[in-house]
Amino acid sequence: MLKSGIGLVVLVVLTVFTGASVQRGCQDVIRANTHWSYYPIRDMRRSVALMPQKVITRLPDSLSVPIQGREILPRDARGVPLTGAELNNRLGSMLVNPVASDDSSIARGERKFQRTCVPCHGATLKGDGPVAARFVPPPDLLAATTRGRKDGYIYSYIRNGGAVMPSYGAMVTPEEAWDLINYIRHLQKVSPR
Repeated sequence: MLKSGIGLVVLVVLTVFTGASVQRGCQDVIRANTHWSYYPIRDMRRSVALMPQKVITRLPDSLSVPIQGREILPRDARGVPLTGAELNNRLGSMLVNPVASDDSSIARGERKFQRTCVPCHGATLKGDGPVAARFVPPPDLLAATTRGRKDGYIYSYIRNGGAVMPSYGAMVTPEEAWDLINYIRHLQKVSPR
């Protein structure tokens, strides 16, 4: 009687601490203690933590705007991603500025402009930065042409680049791009040019 009681207590302890199910009985306990699933390569430098073929990647909704990383670019009728002017025109008509143009957004845009955009566009936004003398000068951001552009067009130009401007998608997050646009629009309202 004492041996069967001890055996029952051991079985209960093994069941509780090893996660064995009641339905499968002791098979799970034996399998859990004798069969440990290791990768064939146990070296941390060569082992793969993620098996990409087993991960399901779902595309975002076609109307969503990413908040970080690169956008999934629209495609033409043949399925080729749009680039350059076609991309900027298409995105310019689709995208609307989701960031409110308040003082904090304008201040963030000004800080980002000083760190990222001044080398080409200059501190006065005329396109007279120190780098512009060596290359094709960028446009005046306070001129009538830029004032006539939609926010989505400028956003697309910042993130994806254009004819002269390189892509800043890796350096400027989507929220920072909208802050930059709010800053530029603020200066366009204040500036007499």
